[in-house]
Amino acid sequence: MVKEMRTREAAVAGRFYPGDADTLRRVVASLTGDLTAPKISATGIVVPHAGYVYSGKTVGSVISCIQPARRFVLLGPNHTGEGAALALAPEGKWCTPLGTVEVDGEMNRTLLALDPDLAEDARAHNREHSVEVQLPFLQLLQPGFTFSAICVGTSDYPALEALGHVLARMVRSSSEPVLLVTSSDMTHYESADVARSLDTLAIDRMTAVDPRGLHRTVTERGITMCGFAPAVSMLVACRDLGAASGRLIHYTNSGEASGDYDQVVGYAGIVI
Repeated sequence: MVKEMRTREAAVAGRFYPGDADTLRRVVASLTGDLTAPKISATGIVVPHAGYVYSGKTVGSVISCIQPARRFVLLGPNHTGEGAALALAPEGKWCTPLGTVEVDGEMNRTLLALDPDLAEDARAHNREHSVEVQLPFLQLLQPGFTFSAICVGTSDYPALEALGHVLARMVRSSSEPVLLVTSSDMTHYESADVARSLDTLAIDRMTAVDPRGLHRTVTERGITMCGFAPAVSMLVACRDLGAASGRLIHYTNSGEASGDYDQVVGYAGIVI
């Protein structure tokens, strides 16, 4: 079994988000919502993972509106194709320009004990950006947290459902609340109108907390939602934990930043 990575250096700092700490703080602050507004009690959230210039407003709108948490499970897709199909980031530290964040060893051990299909495998995480880009927002808006990270490289529904049940069991066993975070962009490289139409189909299944419906809708309609697989697992867990509905907090597309509305990527921020 591959572990490695006691300390994971930032892979996309300076590209997806600023590599300078002071600049990063200013950028994140500019992308957050109203910090004085009443907070939402969430079981899980869905946030995008593009460069901050494109999707940062969506991430900031969601993370700034939820009640504080000190434990997170971050689930993202496997863009590189490396590592295990269900790859848990090994214990250690992840670095960003804002400092280091600790992987939660207790949650890792619980997850591994509950799910024989999970493997501690740094290869899936070393160059993967979907989890990393969430960390600066959490460091500034949810300070003092620890996390577990799972890179999902399968779309097999039974495997995703089984992972969801495991996540729910782990959350129930935790000594303090755990927030589940799915990192996903939505439709890729369609016109803005087509992207919104397709994305609405997927968003409706997520806000209905319908994991099987999301899986079926995305696969049958060919929706290029890169993180739909981890979203399925999160929805299973949220449903097991009693969540019955979700809410779309923010939706946009890359055209708002680039000016190109013919080939966009969609971004949705959802609270369950």
